[in-house]
Amino acid sequence: MSTNKHEDMQDRYYDWSLFVRILKYLHPYRWSVILAIVLLFAVSMLHLAGPYLTKIAIDDHIKINKLEGLDTIALVFMVVLTTAFAIQFFQTLLMQYIGQKVMFDLRSQVFSHLHRMSFKFFDHNPIGKMVTRVVNDVEVLNEMLTSGLILVFSDLFTLMGIFCVLLYLDWRLTLIVCLVFPFLAWATRAYRVRARDALRKNRAQVTVLNTYLEENLSGMSTVQMLNREEENFKQFRSINQEKLKEDLRSIHYSSVYMPSIDVFSAIGIGLVIWYGGGRFVQEEIQLGVLVAFLQYIQKFFEPIRDLAEKFNIIQTAMASSERIFELLDTPEDLPNPENPKALPTLKGEIKFKNVWFAYKDEDYVLKDVSFVVQPGESLAILGATGSGKSTIINTLCRFYDIQKGQILVDGTSVSAVDKYELRRQMALVQQEVFLFSGNVLENIRLGNEMVEENDVESVAQMVHSHQFINQLPMKYHQEVREGGSILSLGQKQLLAFARALVIDPKILILDEATSSVDTETEALIQKAVLEVIKGRTSIIIAHRLSTLRHVDKVMVLKNGRVEEFGTRRELLRKKGAFYKLYTLHKEQGDPADTL
Repeated sequence: MSTNKHEDMQDRYYDWSLFVRILKYLHPYRWSVILAIVLLFAVSMLHLAGPYLTKIAIDDHIKINKLEGLDTIALVFMVVLTTAFAIQFFQTLLMQYIGQKVMFDLRSQVFSHLHRMSFKFFDHNPIGKMVTRVVNDVEVLNEMLTSGLILVFSDLFTLMGIFCVLLYLDWRLTLIVCLVFPFLAWATRAYRVRARDALRKNRAQVTVLNTYLEENLSGMSTVQMLNREEENFKQFRSINQEKLKEDLRSIHYSSVYMPSIDVFSAIGIGLVIWYGGGRFVQEEIQLGVLVAFLQYIQKFFEPIRDLAEKFNIIQTAMASSERIFELLDTPEDLPNPENPKALPTLKGEIKFKNVWFAYKDEDYVLKDVSFVVQPGESLAILGATGSGKSTIINTLCRFYDIQKGQILVDGTSVSAVDKYELRRQMALVQQEVFLFSGNVLENIRLGNEMVEENDVESVAQMVHSHQFINQLPMKYHQEVREGGSILSLGQKQLLAFARALVIDPKILILDEATSSVDTETEALIQKAVLEVIKGRTSIIIAHRLSTLRHVDKVMVLKNGRVEEFGTRRELLRKKGAFYKLYTLHKEQGDPADTL
């Protein structure tokens, strides 16, 4: 499996633009950020006090054998350490709070954006990739905010503070130390360029790994049924190997750069000892200044080392933020109109006028489809696999936008109204039923607290799901687990019927809704269907003609075109496509004779 299959590795953003966008998420908490920076400045300055107190102790007391005042210096040193600890404690809590709030805001925004994306978007983006964006990538940004971006200020304050103190103590000795800086800058630049590439590719490999893992676990029953365990393990091992390669490459760069900082630090200390020691012998510099210089040089390279570690965090976050903002910048390809037309309670008229639709380019699935369903009528759609039956449903619900023609509901184009208001007055029962984690009651009313439990039970009795629900240990409060694993396919579809009808839809759509139900259960559903389609517009897609006994009209599709349209009796008299299907099913034992 190629990385490029799931991740486009081209650069779309620059680090500066990413920083600007990330900083915008800090704006609601700007006063907390300012306070954190002030606390960081205070901690950095307090950490500079130690070597200077050492200088005072040596030059003003120890060197001249003046013990008076050493107790005061020691006490000041303890106060400085205690104060720095207290400030750093509150500053750490504050930064963690800021990071958690920003992560909450960003994750909520990404999740909300995903809900606005169309089916077309999810057709081209694997679920594992989206999970990585919402969970892993946002978590990496949190780490940057709490351990990287804001703490950079601490290291910068420390570096500037130390440099200023060094200049104050002895500017000539400071210039000698500066000889190391050009080499340090060159090593840092070389490391930054290489580490950035490795960290970006590492984040891409995390996405590929998550995507394959999600796909493999979701299809575990199929994997085991087809004896694919060994082959899938080889593919997983290959993907994991690519991630390992990028991890090791990143570690390799760090293992070269981190020791180089120690080398530059040692060179700086050596220069201080060589030049400063010579000046001390010549009595041009005090011993306390030389000792303080050595301590400050050691402290000077600590922030540089920290900056290198924070650079890894920041660059990893940059790679993650690239992908998060790429997702957020992906436009909604089915946006609501700016001024949607009002959508009162539907009567239920459905009209397709010369509709053309293709999922890709001009490979049309629907070709010049036209038909009308009057309010309260029921329409059965028949046709071979791939003829466009489910596509009609997808375009009616505006899961996809058509390329040509019009789809009208009560005389109004579905593209001119609020798509969410449209879908609230429609109910769709699909062939594959998805149940959410939670109990049976929650899966039927889907968070609509306005629906009472008694109403749910009434609907469940209507569609004959009450019987099996009542046999569950906890009845309507029985947990169904992820995907409804404790229920059979037929039971899931009965729950889907109850879920659809509990909102009292004006338009009811059944897309192969009885395909996984046994003959006995289907007979019960047929009675329920006869009741629930009364007074509402219904569209029913099915292979079994027995499902269509009570429909008002039938439409037969062939290769995306309407081959026949009319009542059952009209089409039977024509002895065309519907008549052939009727005869074939009758010979196969489908009780279609009641049609």
